[in-house]
Amino acid sequence: MGSKNKLKRFKENEIFSNVFQPKREELVDSEYELKGHWNTTFFKNDNPLVLELGCGRGEYTVELAKKFPNKNFIGIDIKGARFWRGAKTAMDENIPNAAFIRTQIELVEYVFAENEVDEIWITFPDPQIKYKRTKHRMTNAQFLKRYKTILKPEGFVNLKTDSEFMHGYTLGLLHGEGHDVLYANHNVYKQEGSPEEVTSIQTYYESQYLEQNKPITFIRFKIK
Repeated sequence: MGSKNKLKRFKENEIFSNVFQPKREELVDSEYELKGHWNTTFFKNDNPLVLELGCGRGEYTVELAKKFPNKNFIGIDIKGARFWRGAKTAMDENIPNAAFIRTQIELVEYVFAENEVDEIWITFPDPQIKYKRTKHRMTNAQFLKRYKTILKPEGFVNLKTDSEFMHGYTLGLLHGEGHDVLYANHNVYKQEGSPEEVTSIQTYYESQYLEQNKPITFIRFKIK
């Protein structure tokens, strides 16, 4: 993407009513004004709140919002030029239950209050295979603690990935730490019983993986 295009997208993000771009110090050094108030202040309802972490272009956030109009969805990514696509689609198509936040996933506890979130989606994250990158792996023990803080007691996490490594690592960690694996599948498009929202929504890259006959895996779990 050219620098002109990026600048244009950054400028549009600034005027989109469904995009929030808090500065790090705004989150860490003081109480963020929307923390604990996303439903009452922005969505103006008490519907379940669902996050997509590392949302990329925002395709999953937008499609889930269309499929489940009685839930509120927020896509989070540090790369605003990417999720501009999802934010623009939500604005153009008048999808009121989809929003986007530009911030680091490490800061989710500063953006959302304890027990504020009903469900989390992690779709096609970088598996961070190299050992020195494990601290960035989005299902490591540290990240799970962050998710547990913001999730309601009955809340759960969905992991959809094309990485067998990420799938196996996460399953091993979940079993090792005694978390509840509600559903696990090594190939959601080949095995029966996959949740409908897992197979009916595909990201741009996912469709490419499928053309290469790459299996797509899925885990749904509760953090104890």
